[in-house]
Amino acid sequence: MLKLIRYLKPYLLTVAIIVVLLFVQANMDLALPDYLSRIVNVGIQQGGVDSPFPKLLRAAELERLSLFLDETERGQVKSAYRRYGSGDPEFAALAESLPAIGQDAILILTSDDRATLQAIRGPLSRALAASGVLRQLAANPLGQPDLPSIPGLDLTRLPAGLDLLDVLARLPADQSVAIKQAVLAQLDGLGDGMVEQAAIRAVRAEYAALGLDLEKLQTGYIVQTGLLMLALTLGSALVTILIGLLASRTAAGIARALRRDVFRTVVGFSGAEFDQFSTASLITRSTNDVTQVQMVIFMLLRMVIYAPIMGGGGFIRAMGKAPSMGWIIGLAVLVMLALIVVVFIIAMPKFRSIQKLVDRLNLVARENLTGLMVVRAFNRQPFEERRFDGANQELTSVNLFVNRVMVVMMPVMMLVMNLLSIAVIWVGAHQIAESAMQVGDMMAFLQYTMQIVMSFLMLSMVFIFLPRASVSGDRIAEVLRTRRSVKDPGLPVPLPPAQGARVEFRDVSFRYPGADSDVLCNISFTAEPGQTTAIIGPTGSGKSTIVNLIPRFYDVTAGVVLVDGVDVRAAAQADLRDRIGYVPQKATLFSGTVASNLRYGLDAADKVQLAEAVAAAQAADFVNNREGGYEATVSQGGANLSGGQKQRLSIARALVKRYPVYIFDDSFSALDLKTDSALRHALKDTVRQATLIIVAQRVSTIMQADRIVVLDEGQIVGQGSHRELMASCATYREIVNSQLGTKEKA
Repeated sequence: MLKLIRYLKPYLLTVAIIVVLLFVQANMDLALPDYLSRIVNVGIQQGGVDSPFPKLLRAAELERLSLFLDETERGQVKSAYRRYGSGDPEFAALAESLPAIGQDAILILTSDDRATLQAIRGPLSRALAASGVLRQLAANPLGQPDLPSIPGLDLTRLPAGLDLLDVLARLPADQSVAIKQAVLAQLDGLGDGMVEQAAIRAVRAEYAALGLDLEKLQTGYIVQTGLLMLALTLGSALVTILIGLLASRTAAGIARALRRDVFRTVVGFSGAEFDQFSTASLITRSTNDVTQVQMVIFMLLRMVIYAPIMGGGGFIRAMGKAPSMGWIIGLAVLVMLALIVVVFIIAMPKFRSIQKLVDRLNLVARENLTGLMVVRAFNRQPFEERRFDGANQELTSVNLFVNRVMVVMMPVMMLVMNLLSIAVIWVGAHQIAESAMQVGDMMAFLQYTMQIVMSFLMLSMVFIFLPRASVSGDRIAEVLRTRRSVKDPGLPVPLPPAQGARVEFRDVSFRYPGADSDVLCNISFTAEPGQTTAIIGPTGSGKSTIVNLIPRFYDVTAGVVLVDGVDVRAAAQADLRDRIGYVPQKATLFSGTVASNLRYGLDAADKVQLAEAVAAAQAADFVNNREGGYEATVSQGGANLSGGQKQRLSIARALVKRYPVYIFDDSFSALDLKTDSALRHALKDTVRQATLIIVAQRVSTIMQADRIVVLDEGQIVGQGSHRELMASCATYREIVNSQLGTKEKA
């Protein structure tokens, strides 16, 4: 995969945008448990009061609270509030909204300075909590066993409902100080969190004394927080859609570039490179392998970046809610990491073999489909079915093994998730009972742990696909880094313009890559313009190999091939092949119409040119008689045409454009003798000035050639006309004697 990292370069800006959006999405998702915690803690348990700072406070109440504040603290608290008395113009409006205020002066919190608020937070919370304790004692002096006892004050002798703050203010200074210290000492043992909770209860009581609608206050807070959560959820959904769109476009763009480059690379392969890769493998690499890479790129952009953000952010926020339960998350993370590593080690070797098995399955399927008529002719359907089933079963068994290993991860992780939930609830419940944690904080902690586990689940999903995609990426890179053995020179030599082109082989030898010996040795002959040069010889003598060297499907091992005096290796491949009309041994047609196949070499050819070429190739009868004529459909590979019809259309395709050189590589083998003879006579009239090179197995096809080159075991054993070779070449005589009668030999 890292070998293909350069394909990500055009999308770096998009990737950066995706990363930013993932941080935005993660922050939105991580904020939801915190807001849920606020609804439970503040909205439900605290009645909508979210701060130990009362926004409204009676002046008389502040005076009573001052009993628990020193001089500095009193000054700081008073500086944070603004006083409104009955003489102020704003007081009338306040009195209307606060029906229970009477004529008492009221204080409104106006300071928003963080330093000031932080300085008075602790003292004011302790004072409010202390006032709450005294109110509870006064309300039920004998029914509060958990409340602190106050030295020097017998609560049983005081009437119920008496304001103990007023009592405390009237006591002697030494007794008052002792009582205040006793109350504050009890509060110090509760911890800051519980003191603030007690202070908030006192704030709620103060709001009730002012006549505020506490139910409306609570409902308003819950609704406001809920709407904020809804907005965050909708925002997260929109960001998720945008991230998915950008990630999909990036992955699809990279896949498109990979397919394009693989195709361009394969199209530029010479025969030597095609010998390294099977056709089925190249098809798999440009389709299935690219799809695997595309899928994993999308998952990397969508999940692999998002999962660590969520996991890390969830851990930080969870520690902020309940640091004492961090060990639960740590233990769960260790278990999941161990599981992922074990599964990865077991599954990775199998992923390496899956793509090779896909290649083999494609190869078997392709051979059966292309050779279906042969399979049926020999009644080999059962054998081929067993062969396909064997490849299919082997691939299936490996896939099943990998999937069985991978599916273990989900139930195990779900088990870890459920055990984690139980542990959080168990430990959290004990801490709530001990007043060390609030219910909302425990719920938020539980949700954060679920988000952390889900992050690992997302990573595990990527680990399922990553090894296979890594193998696919290596296979694609193997094609892309394959160096072509046939390349254009840095400064190509232009070929001279000519109607015909002289083709010369000068002491040429050739050996296939990886072979131990040459298949052509010291080949030298010349094909002149306006003449027909024929090549004949036994099967495997190297006839097709010779003509493949002219358009540079392979490069010579030694010697030189010249076209109009220019070494073919010094010319541009496009310029060279633009001068050669090539008809291969196996007729290849493309899906489309007759006309589209004929125009394959010359898009601008008109109907007259097509008709002339078809007539010369002796294909006019069957083309005109087919329904649709030149617009008749040609199926893939010309499957709806006979062998002779495909050969004649292939010849006509080469004749549409007037080339200086024509190569017919055993292109008349499927024609009957009458059509063969008529076609050869038509060629002389149609391409009179061109150089014709004909490879043939039948002597009757090349008897009238101007020059015949006889090959045997990769060497030229005779050159000349038919009569000359009959007199001088034993190999040629053997071929003729095996094919022709006595009259025809002469």
